[in-house]
Amino acid sequence: MNRVYCCFPGGKHKALTMSYDDGRSYDRRLVDIFNRNGIKGTFHLNSGLFDWGDRVLPEEVKTLYAGHEVACHTVSHPTIARCPLPEVAWQVLEDRKALEAMTGYPVRGLSYPNGSLSKEIEELLPLCGIRYSRVVGSSDSFALPENPYRWQATCHHNHRLMELGEQFLGLFKQQYLYLMYVWGHSYEFNDKNNWDLIEGFCQLMGGKEDIWYCTNIEFMDCMDDFKRLQFAADNSFVYNPNARDCWIRVNDGEPLRIPAGENVKL
Repeated sequence: MNRVYCCFPGGKHKALTMSYDDGRSYDRRLVDIFNRNGIKGTFHLNSGLFDWGDRVLPEEVKTLYAGHEVACHTVSHPTIARCPLPEVAWQVLEDRKALEAMTGYPVRGLSYPNGSLSKEIEELLPLCGIRYSRVVGSSDSFALPENPYRWQATCHHNHRLMELGEQFLGLFKQQYLYLMYVWGHSYEFNDKNNWDLIEGFCQLMGGKEDIWYCTNIEFMDCMDDFKRLQFAADNSFVYNPNARDCWIRVNDGEPLRIPAGENVKL
């Protein structure tokens, strides 16, 4: 019987994603660094706070974050575990509506404001159209998320960033999938005067043939697409019902593309 492994797009076995909160004006510089190095990020915005403090402008959201992902951070950034659930639902849904009007696509991700969450909120989010949500803290791990509604990043950018990046580059065993996930706030680079840190990291990580550069939702969609693949009982062929191509590896052979809507013999 064939042995089948899931792969990231292009048959890759490593993925890198970035995640930044609050939509401060320093996102402009961070996006430029990402774009110059082929890095992709997810930017979690508060739609009710564009007029508060030093924020990006609503009218620039679509163009500034083009090629990246805009995701929810609630309307006004409350500590939601202390709020009634109907208020939490309102905070998420109204944020989605406003951000979707700016971007023109469904907004399906969230990061918990102030890292605040509860089991009840976790159960509420899928009903609000949210596919994943990021918690705070660092796992120091390249493992894939077991619970996408308690998704912990590999590290904050001020926590072992270059050390973990070097470790990630050295991973070579293709029987595993690895994910490096970095999070933070762009204003922290200004506060700590360490823009050279993220510049150096992106230069180090960019342009690698064995890394898939993705947003948070692209990663989740890839994993969900693989789960929907329909394999024959003996793994002799597979049907891809998705609208996107999938990639697998069969018996340690070369990566195999499974085109959207097609049957492929293995």
